[in-house]
Amino acid sequence: MSVLVLGSIALDTVKTPVEEHSDLLGGSASYAAVAASFFSPVKLVGVVGNDFPESEFDFWKSRKIDSEGVQRVNGKTFRWSGEYSWDLNTRETRSVALNVFEHFRPKLPESYRKTDFVLLANIAPALQTHVLQQMERPRFVVADTMDLWIETTRADLDTLLPGIDLLILNDSEAREMTKETSLIKAGRRIRKLGPSYVAIKKGEHGALLFGEDEFFSCGAYPLEDIHDPTGAGDTFAGGMAGYIAGTVGGKVTFTNLRKAMIYGSVLASFAVEAFSLDRLRNLSIDEINERYETFKLMSQFEVPV
Repeated sequence: MSVLVLGSIALDTVKTPVEEHSDLLGGSASYAAVAASFFSPVKLVGVVGNDFPESEFDFWKSRKIDSEGVQRVNGKTFRWSGEYSWDLNTRETRSVALNVFEHFRPKLPESYRKTDFVLLANIAPALQTHVLQQMERPRFVVADTMDLWIETTRADLDTLLPGIDLLILNDSEAREMTKETSLIKAGRRIRKLGPSYVAIKKGEHGALLFGEDEFFSCGAYPLEDIHDPTGAGDTFAGGMAGYIAGTVGGKVTFTNLRKAMIYGSVLASFAVEAFSLDRLRNLSIDEINERYETFKLMSQFEVPV
């Protein structure tokens, strides 16, 4: 089954203490869609300007990403520029130019409306709700969010939450949203706001998953070389949603989601090994499965005799 992915499509400029690259493919939808495409076909929803490279449309097509839902309009594509510190954990946004993204009001193609699985990648909650209202009874809806929306559009976010099945956010966002210092309390409290499941990302320290009276914690895959952390969280979300759509098919369970979280973590670990989506462009499913098996061994603490 396919997954519909909504989010931003951008051209990024990224600076680290070692390198700087400009006009990179970026945006939450770009990372999420490519990650999901390793497991299922993708229907992509977004907007780009005249300056967006046609070659990226060809790339999407090669990955079974349907771009009929991507509007190309007059103007410039959304652009973001950021700089990372030496530890690559701290990031400063140098500039943001919304451009054509500022007035983006997605209208789904008719063929998209019956898609069973939906990922509302990191984008304004009002736009997430706008797209969800155009869907015809999706089977499972995943939404990602960030501190900006929690701080500035909380009412819109609260409206969205009862209509989704899984909310993904990071640890600082979970604390901001609930005013709880304990992530366990935060996860349980967010569930009471509507979503059946909550996934809290903790960066290099892994992730937590909450269900009804169910809890799962996984570590992060240890990496020696990190080149660009941009889009790691979006890749994680896309990997989870794609795995659910492409392999679960029927009723989504907590057990399914545990495995999806590991695959999301594995894909995110590959994404940070190169700038933009360059590592994901040449990544194979065999490499993904090999790292998944390593992840399993790494997490095992009772070894059969």
